[in-house]
Amino acid sequence: MLWRKFNGEPLVLPIKDAVEQTIKREAAAGNKLKVCIGTDSQVKGKETEFATVIVFLREGRGGFMFIHNEKSLQKYSIKERMLVEVAKSIEIAYELCHLFTLYDVDMEVHADINTNPQFKSNEALREAMGYILGMGFAFKAKPEAFASSSCANKAVN
Repeated sequence: MLWRKFNGEPLVLPIKDAVEQTIKREAAAGNKLKVCIGTDSQVKGKETEFATVIVFLREGRGGFMFIHNEKSLQKYSIKERMLVEVAKSIEIAYELCHLFTLYDVDMEVHADINTNPQFKSNEALREAMGYILGMGFAFKAKPEAFASSSCANKAVN
C-alpha cells in the first residue's frame, strides 16, 4: 500500500512505522494529537477511485494527513460503495489502533454518509454505524465526518 503526504511526497516507511514516528515526533514537540480516518470515492466512467486519509489534528495547532489512493473496476451500488469506503477506513484503523492505544491518541472513523434520509448515501448509515461501533471505534457521519467528506474528498484525483 503506497501512502503519501498531502504535498505528494511518498512515505518511505510502512504506514505503521510512519504513524508511530509521527506520533512520537508530535509528542516530543508538545502537541496533543487526535486522529481521524476516513475514505471517500468517486466514480469516473468504469473506474471507482478511493482515497483513504489519516488526518492528524494537533490540538489548537492545525493538522496534516497521509493519503492512500486506489482504483477499482468493480461496479458498485451507492450503498455498496459507501460500505466499501467504511471497510477501507476500518482496515487501516484496525491496523493502527494498537499504536493509538499505546500512545494515548484519540481516534475516530469518519463515514462519508449523510444522516439526512433524503440523501441516497443514507441507505448505508445503519450498517456503517454498526460496523464501525462494533469494531470498537468512535464514529462520525456527515456533517461531522470531515476526514472523509472534506479531506479524502480532496485527495480523490
